[in-house]
Amino acid sequence: MKLWDTCIRPMLAKKAKPFDSDAWIFEPKWDGTRCIAFIDCEKKYIRLQNRRLLDITNRYPELKLFEDCDCKKAILDGEIVVLKHGRPDFYRLQEREHQEDIGRIKLISRVMPAVYMVFDILFFNGKELLHVPLIERKDLLDRVVSDSKRMVKTMFIDTYGKRFFESARKKGLEGIMAKYKASSYEIGKRSSNWLKIKASNTMDCIICGYTLGHGKRSRYFGSLVLGCYKDGKLVHIGDVGTGWDEDTMKYIHERLKRIETKQCPFKEFEDTGKRICWVKPSMVCEVEFLELTSQLKLRAPSFKRLREDKIGRECIIEY
Repeated sequence: MKLWDTCIRPMLAKKAKPFDSDAWIFEPKWDGTRCIAFIDCEKKYIRLQNRRLLDITNRYPELKLFEDCDCKKAILDGEIVVLKHGRPDFYRLQEREHQEDIGRIKLISRVMPAVYMVFDILFFNGKELLHVPLIERKDLLDRVVSDSKRMVKTMFIDTYGKRFFESARKKGLEGIMAKYKASSYEIGKRSSNWLKIKASNTMDCIICGYTLGHGKRSRYFGSLVLGCYKDGKLVHIGDVGTGWDEDTMKYIHERLKRIETKQCPFKEFEDTGKRICWVKPSMVCEVEFLELTSQLKLRAPSFKRLREDKIGRECIIEY
């Protein structure tokens, strides 16, 4: 049972535009934290692992997923979300992700409970399912998992991706996923067999530094200096100076102070005259923006959230 005893990097998707095809299924794209769940129903054991291969089980004590599975052992793939009025709320999720105190975690798990939106099964009762076609894995998942307040099977349709995308966009969802029905599960690979179709332009960026703040921001920072990888080289793609509240600024600033460095992480950087504190390029954030210019600069970026489940090397310019 080699798969059971290892950490698993999840299969990733490439960007695409809406399309129709009867060879594909289409499902909602959840605004959450990607999570591989290792479940042993006989021992009532669960291990939750994020895409950085970190164990996040203790953050979500309410996710006793073994209570909703009809199996001995299973490995599931899905996203952890925190709902508000029936929709994923990434601000609530971010608050859950930042908790470290055990007492606080227990309290907030009751006030803002998480839900595991499951969409794949990789292992079942001693059998690895990586090379089983996706549509067959979906059928097995439907038989193994029962929907509950803790875990919900992600619904999907086939053929009509354009219509499904428009419906998701009108409901305020992040977008949709398109998955090839016959696809195997490609561990750790960004595959063209899975596609992400987003309702807005967002990008995961590396925080490479910050400018000094003024006025109310003098205790924290003015803007974050952002970078992404292009052809293997870290490039500056702009600065973001909006999108957060004071608590978020304080949290980010405390984290950045720990990783300050005197060295600029970019091989090429145009000096704008701003005073910049450089940091080691290890923290990742998600930003929303209007467009990426031909000079590879973000136009009108706005901070969306920290992505503590991602690593810098995953931040690649795809536009």
